[in-house]
Amino acid sequence: MKVLVTVKEVAEVADDFAIEGTEVAAGDLEYDLNEWDDYGVEAGVQLAEAGVADEVVGVTIGPERSEETIRMALAKGLDRSVRVWDDAFEGQFADVESKVDVLSAVVEEEQPDLVITGVQASDDAFGATGVALAERIGFEHAAVVNDLELADAEGPANVHRELEGGVEELTEVDLPAVLTVQTGLNEPRYASLRGIRQAQRKEIAVKDLADLGLSADDVESTLTLTSMYEPESESDAELIEGDAGEQAARLAEVLREKGVGA
Repeated sequence: MKVLVTVKEVAEVADDFAIEGTEVAAGDLEYDLNEWDDYGVEAGVQLAEAGVADEVVGVTIGPERSEETIRMALAKGLDRSVRVWDDAFEGQFADVESKVDVLSAVVEEEQPDLVITGVQASDDAFGATGVALAERIGFEHAAVVNDLELADAEGPANVHRELEGGVEELTEVDLPAVLTVQTGLNEPRYASLRGIRQAQRKEIAVKDLADLGLSADDVESTLTLTSMYEPESESDAELIEGDAGEQAARLAEVLREKGVGA
């Protein structure tokens, strides 16, 4: 049984940042593995450790910079990874359809029995890529999975889904399938020193669009980022500074101004 796990590098913005055109200044960004994908990596590795999965492969759409994040996922137990990038992605704000075009092509090459994706990514928060991929490739799917039991490679997968209003659904999903997983599904492990060393020897296969039988037209995004700005705050909150005595005096003054009595 082969498991394919999506791995996305996401940008985290510093507390103080500058905006350059329609982007946050590169120097004000730090990159890390998407939180939801971290739970997907752990789920795949646990299936391998249980003897259910023979191979767990990561796939990411990202530039060379993202290999540091991919290596961390490999250090946590992925067997190998595929990284897809092409000049056609430069300067684009990729939509769900573009991502699905690429991921479905990778699925066709890899022929996995199970695809695990995070429910969403912390940068764009679309929350649609996993289910759109399932529709495209014709796999059964379950979204917002917060518990997974898969006894053997034949399936089915027993999953708990977190629904609206605090309702949880228990259902069976036949393989092949796509599962989008929620935080809390498991406890993602830290990469061990041994795992980090081993990750340096694991394969990251780099592919461009032509390698997957795609063209720039296939991944042309329908979304255009027109502007970016820091919203102005309408709050009249006051930060009270000074030592404890000065702060207490100012607080008392504010309370009197607001008509709050003892």
